[in-house]
Amino acid sequence: MLNQQLTLNCAGKILDLSQPQIMGVLNVTPDSFYDGGRYINESTIISQTEKMISDGASIIDIGGMSSRPGAAIITVEEELKRVVSNVALLKNKFPETIFSIDTVHSEVARQCVEAGAGIVNDISAGKLDASFYKTVADLNVPYVLMHMKGTPKTMQKNINYQDVLVEVLDFFIKEIGKLRALGLKDVIIDPGFGFGKTIEHNFHLLKNMHAFKILDVPMLVGISRKSMVYKSLDITAKEALNGTTALHMIALQQGAKILRVHDVKEAAETIKLWKILESV
Repeated sequence: MLNQQLTLNCAGKILDLSQPQIMGVLNVTPDSFYDGGRYINESTIISQTEKMISDGASIIDIGGMSSRPGAAIITVEEELKRVVSNVALLKNKFPETIFSIDTVHSEVARQCVEAGAGIVNDISAGKLDASFYKTVADLNVPYVLMHMKGTPKTMQKNINYQDVLVEVLDFFIKEIGKLRALGLKDVIIDPGFGFGKTIEHNFHLLKNMHAFKILDVPMLVGISRKSMVYKSLDITAKEALNGTTALHMIALQQGAKILRVHDVKEAAETIKLWKILESV
């Protein structure tokens, strides 16, 4: 590690990345690939958030649009209906927790930060909204910059890289430069496992993720129950917890600072074991 910044100011809440942290996934959508439709009323949203916090999540990532392969981009208006009131509800209920908004729309990011979100998580790297980078810089909250080829609807068609590691690294160098030029200080990178990549590309990135340390920014990994796990094992996403846990350990060894997960308790146990391993 170089002189990587290990504390992030998330709208007044400090996120300490001197040790890996867990981002719990809260999809308030009817159609997400694993948990779509589970958390669409107030009581289930509160109970699931409470469980994830109790199990060890320091960040809750709220998403109102599915980004599964083949999914369409929903309208700003529809997404606002799904997420803004829930961000406000949960921030009021759990004021000490950091909430992240998972969106490709700058207006959704802006309204959710105003409602209490402290991180903006964008799978599109600003490519689907020309004002996104400027908006997130003005909001002055940490920004998760993810690599994706195409859109969720097209990303798994005609996948082609000469060298996926080099291309993703070059992408991050260029985009971080744009964000820094706008004055954004806190950038978190996400290699975008499953977003415009084959299973082989995903494993190559995971095995060589340490190369991204040269960027000197925190790394987030989102591999929870994804196809790189369940297709490799010829099982379903529902059965993919064990495989996810195995790959989480690899991600930690490769330098991941945030694990974005559906299963917080198991991720917390993995981090605990990784810490013991690192200390001996």
